[in-house]
Amino acid sequence: MRMETTEDEQRKAAALKRLLLILSCVFLSIGNCGGPLIMRLYFIHGGKRVWLSSMLETGGWPIILVPIAIAYYRRRKNQAPTEPPTKLFFMKLPLFVASAVIGVLTGLDDYLYAYGVARIPVSTTALITAAHLAFTALFAFILVKQKFTSYSINAIVLLTVGAAVLGLNTSSDRPEGESNAQYMLGFMMTVAAAALYGFVLPLVELMYKKAKQNITYALVLEIQLVMCLFATIFCTVGMLVNNDFKVIPREARKFELGETTYYVVLVVSAIIWQGFFLGAIGIIFCASSLLSGIAIAVLLPITEIFAVIFYHEKFQAEKGVSLVLSLWGFFSYFYGEIKHNKESKRVKKKENNKDSSGQDTENPQSVPNP
Repeated sequence: MRMETTEDEQRKAAALKRLLLILSCVFLSIGNCGGPLIMRLYFIHGGKRVWLSSMLETGGWPIILVPIAIAYYRRRKNQAPTEPPTKLFFMKLPLFVASAVIGVLTGLDDYLYAYGVARIPVSTTALITAAHLAFTALFAFILVKQKFTSYSINAIVLLTVGAAVLGLNTSSDRPEGESNAQYMLGFMMTVAAAALYGFVLPLVELMYKKAKQNITYALVLEIQLVMCLFATIFCTVGMLVNNDFKVIPREARKFELGETTYYVVLVVSAIIWQGFFLGAIGIIFCASSLLSGIAIAVLLPITEIFAVIFYHEKFQAEKGVSLVLSLWGFFSYFYGEIKHNKESKRVKKKENNKDSSGQDTENPQSVPNP
């Protein structure tokens, strides 16, 4: 009876984890597609503050306090009178320090990415994703000993090639009035952002594994809160040094879509980007940093399609090829995961049957010789 209860609890836990994975993918999709588009909207219509844009990528961190408060309220409501008082936060000091360090790295990555978006066209974001996926795979192998299958390697290759195809036409996409030096600096900043975030994702997974406390989704939210808080502090310091706070009112008045729209764009940008980071760390919690990187990569062509629809950019043949290759890589990865899970269950079932047979042969019943 106890074994049946344990199996039932395991099934419920697995179902809950699948639900969290789906929600994380939804959040990531909204943030990964909407974030670059809203940031581009800011720069297209007169925005010029790179530190402000980078701060907005994590500036929506107070939103995370809402689910943390709800979870705390539910724990208090369901708490037995004999139990010790529940805590609002579970994070211990070592995990807090690790989250803060990764948060500062995230803040630096935000600045590098925002600088690249301000200088180079949307089509070159393919270079970001291509490099990001390659770096994620490399650092996942080094830091967390990520095991690769033929399907995951195939997915990495297809997604990287598909994203790189989008960069084939970038030489003719240099914005009017921008010098070669500015363009190349934006390009280098973009590649650096890809490399750094490719390092951050496996680093988060390593932090989960090395933490000397049980990693629950509630704790994951706390980690995200600390990371975004320190990333925001890092970018806010940059804003202070660059006098962004003094310039914002003047920039709002000159914004092509109007002053009110300017502030709406800033607020919406902060909310959408928070969805991206929640989705990314949620996928790492439920699966792996490699899957998080692959999910980010596969959403790139969708972002390109939205750019064509909303900003009337040209949809060259390269973008169609990239879309096909990215979807192929995405389905290749998940087919491999499904096949791997089925094989793992089959092997586990075979081992259990073998153990049961072994126990029976250890105490055989004596059978008289005929």
